[in-house]
Order: sequence, then C-alpha cells, then structure tokens
Amino acid sequence: MEQLRAEQRISFVLEPAFMRAAAQLEQGAVDDAAATLRETFAPGKVITTAWQPYGRAIFAEALVRQGAYAEAAASLKQGFDRIEATGERVWEAELHRINGLLLVAENELERAQELLRRAIRIAQAQQAKSLELRAATSLARLMGEAGRRAEARELLVPVYDWFTEGFDTADLKDAKVLLDELR
Repeated sequence: MEQLRAEQRISFVLEPAFMRAAAQLEQGAVDDAAATLRETFAPGKVITTAWQPYGRAIFAEALVRQGAYAEAAASLKQGFDRIEATGERVWEAELHRINGLLLVAENELERAQELLRRAIRIAQAQQAKSLELRAATSLARLMGEAGRRAEARELLVPVYDWFTEGFDTADLKDAKVLLDELR
C-alpha cells in the first residue's frame, strides 16, 4: 500500500505506516513500531490524513512501553493539538487512555484514574464500544492492582458483556483474562 501511494502519488484516508506500526505493536515489536512512527512523524514529513491522532496514540503507546515518557507525552500533546485544530475527535478517548497509561508508568495513579475515566466517558458519548472496552480494561487493571477487585469487575463486566462476537480479538481476550484474574 505504501509503495502504491508513492508510485501513484495518491493519498489514503489512513496513513499506511499507522497500520503497520499498530500491527507491530500488537505483535510485541515495540521498538519496530516506535521506529516506524518516529520515521513517519520525522520533521519535514507531511502527513495528509486526518487520522493523525490515531498514529500519535500508537506512537505514544509504543514510547510508553519503551519507557520514553517525555517523548510519549510530546506525541500525545501533538495528537490532542490536532484534535483541537480539526475538531475530529474519533481517537480522543484513545489518546486519553494512553495518557492514563503514561501516568500509571510515572506512578501518578490518581491522575491516571481520572484520565481513564475520562476516556471511558468520551467513548460512551461517541458510542465507541471498542474504545470503551480498552479504557475500561486499563482502568479495571489499575483498580485490581490497587486491591479494588470487586469494583474493577463491576466496571468491566457490563462493557465486556455488551459484545456478542469478536471474542478472538486481542481487546476482548485481554478483557477476559483480566476478568478471570479479578475473580
């Protein structure tokens, strides 16, 4: 897809590098995902897609996993800036979720919970169930680690139970594993 775009000088709705980096991140190739997006977002490169916040979220998540917290915060800020500039809020909940994960990594747990709850509210308002599931799973994990297991299950069960298919997807598998751990 990237070769086709370059050869034909066409623009895609979604930057192909974002999809490649998302796949790399999902497969555990964190360094590769970060490198892909570091190159994609290099100074002087022009990204024509309106979905830059999605790419910024993936980049920030990879950077958090690498421990590059300042760079992750900068990527998140650029994602939020793009949302404000364009009004396109599709990935706003995910940016807040990743920001919450960054704060967990930095041991700012109270603020992290606030951001994860905000991500849930935004996803609910947008009726974005997959993003709500991700945010609820992240918050439930944090609550469970703090010994608030019943509260964590109470948060996650209704979101998980909403789904009627797709149980082989990574997000639903992750939520199921966490629910089993919280019993």
